[in-house]
Amino acid sequence: MPDIRRAVPCPSTASLRKDHELPEVTARAGWRYHHLGIPTQIPHPAEKYLADFRMFVSGFETSPYGIEWMRFEENSPLPELVRTVPHVAFLVDNLESALEGKSLLSGISAPSEGVRIAMIADNGAPVELMEFRKTQE
Repeated sequence: MPDIRRAVPCPSTASLRKDHELPEVTARAGWRYHHLGIPTQIPHPAEKYLADFRMFVSGFETSPYGIEWMRFEENSPLPELVRTVPHVAFLVDNLESALEGKSLLSGISAPSEGVRIAMIADNGAPVELMEFRKTQE
C-alpha cells in the first residue's frame, strides 16, 4: 500500500488558493461540511457504540460546529489513519461521482439506514464523504 502521507507536489502558483477563497470541493463541487471527527482515547459522556466499526462516537448531536469525538477499540477494522488523525466530513449528492479519481482508504459502507460513507486521504489526512438517501417520513 502506498504511503499516503508522502509529500504532495506543489502546484503552480497560478492555481494556488487565495486566503479568502473556499476550498475547491465546496466552491465548485458542491460538497457541504458535515462534521470534524477527532480521535480520542478518553471516554466522553453519551457515547454511542458503532459495532461494525468497533468504535464509540459522541458530541456530534450537541456540538454547534459538528465536532464528533471518536474512541476506537483495539480491534477496530478502520484504517490507522482514520483512528489516529482527525478527519473532516462532507455531504455529497452522489458518492460514486464524488469518489471518481480518488483512492479509497476503505470501502463504501453504510453505518446507518439511509447513510453511505467512504474515506479517502488528502495531503496525509483522512476525508470522509457522506451520502444521505432520502427516506420516507
